[in-house]
Amino acid sequence: MKLLLPVLLPIFAGILVLLSKGLRKKRTLLTAFAAFILAVEASLVLWAVWEESSVVLFSLTNTLTIAFHVDSIGRLFSVLTVVMWLLVGIYAMAYMEHEHEEHKFFGYYLIVTGILIGLDFSSNLITMYVFYELMTLTSLPLVLHERTKEAVQAGLKYLFYSVAGAFFALFGIFFLASVCSSLEFVPGGVLAGEAVAGKEGLLLTAACCMIIGFGTKAGMFPFHGWLPTAHPVAPAPASAVLSGVITKAGVLAVIRVIYFIIGQDLIRGTWVQTVWVVLSLATVFMGSMLAYKEHVLKKRLAYSTVSQVSYIMFGLSLLEPTAFVGALSHVVFHSIIKNGLFMTAGAIIVTTGWTRVEQMRGLGRIMPFTLAGYTVLSLALVGIPPASGFVSKWYLATGAMASGVGVWAFVGPVVLLISALLTAGYLLPVTIQGFFPGKDFDDSELKKRKLLKKEPALFMLGPILLLAAAALLLGCFPGSLIQMVQSIGALAL
Repeated sequence: MKLLLPVLLPIFAGILVLLSKGLRKKRTLLTAFAAFILAVEASLVLWAVWEESSVVLFSLTNTLTIAFHVDSIGRLFSVLTVVMWLLVGIYAMAYMEHEHEEHKFFGYYLIVTGILIGLDFSSNLITMYVFYELMTLTSLPLVLHERTKEAVQAGLKYLFYSVAGAFFALFGIFFLASVCSSLEFVPGGVLAGEAVAGKEGLLLTAACCMIIGFGTKAGMFPFHGWLPTAHPVAPAPASAVLSGVITKAGVLAVIRVIYFIIGQDLIRGTWVQTVWVVLSLATVFMGSMLAYKEHVLKKRLAYSTVSQVSYIMFGLSLLEPTAFVGALSHVVFHSIIKNGLFMTAGAIIVTTGWTRVEQMRGLGRIMPFTLAGYTVLSLALVGIPPASGFVSKWYLATGAMASGVGVWAFVGPVVLLISALLTAGYLLPVTIQGFFPGKDFDDSELKKRKLLKKEPALFMLGPILLLAAAALLLGCFPGSLIQMVQSIGALAL
């Protein structure tokens, strides 16, 4: 029961919000109800992951079941999900006041919460795939919320890319089902050498399809195009969770397939590993370059997500313990940072109406605390010590050097360094021009619009500053997180 409640409660609560006319008409009641459900959900997840447990819901066949199980990696992703979802939900209570049909946003927001926890708790490949597809369908309304022409186009693109990627992954699942006696997640994989004898080529093809297919949600090339399209049109809270949490569902799926089903030994040294490494590094560089050239802040942050999530994919592709630690720690750090940055972008839009970077000159005179939070988060993403991004990127670089993947062991750190420089180039100008607009800056327009010293509502500013503090503190004191991630790596590798 304790594994079912965190999945079912937010789903039923979300359906209630969508159907209830009373909640629809009373905004205070709606936001209070959503906050209560999110707080209870966080408590239920923490209770559920306290110790390992399992539950079988029902059996599709003798070998295929829908079942939940809490293990170390599921614990990490589920706790990260509910914490980020709660903070973004608090932020949304103030942000969505400026949007229409709040009940639809909060309804689907709650439903996706339960679906994501079901994905994190999945004990086998079939259960994970079911919840992975449900996640796409239930998160689509968050992208479509504005219902403008651009939002509809972005939603269709998100759906097409996600479904296409899922079909790629489905091919791999069909093959694995034919050679595996079980599709349960087991550290190190479940494939025995004799099970794939004579089918190695097909296995590698299936593995490659699953990496690319599930990598779609993570924004990995060539199926990355939905990210920069969906983020600018979605409400800022939706953009935050799309970037900070939902992209990690693709990462989790890849981890489960490679490290818990196939086994890294069958991938190491093959053309699949090479393709995976190359695609990851190409995405890192491409995303950084496109972000550097982009002038719309939310779209710039979307391209940044394309790049930064591929840092994680690169670490996973090395199949090396230190790089694995770097990848999983970057899952946590990127989620914290990118949620905070997208919420900052939303706060700027709500307060000033500005969407383009060049408009934000003198922003520090309007929103000094918000811009300070943005600055800390940006430095963390660049990887400036002692902020958190430095820790994960250090492990990624050292893991690459120790991985033994030939020339890519040296190319990888170089690409990461170039990407870090580009990240500084597209994030920090907002800070510099915001706090130091120059002597020729005329703030008469700001005074006319009564924008000076106009911070967003506390429900918006609070989560931003809290995430900025977390990004800094986890960089200064990463020990506990690193130990937990190392224990996961010790099991998986």
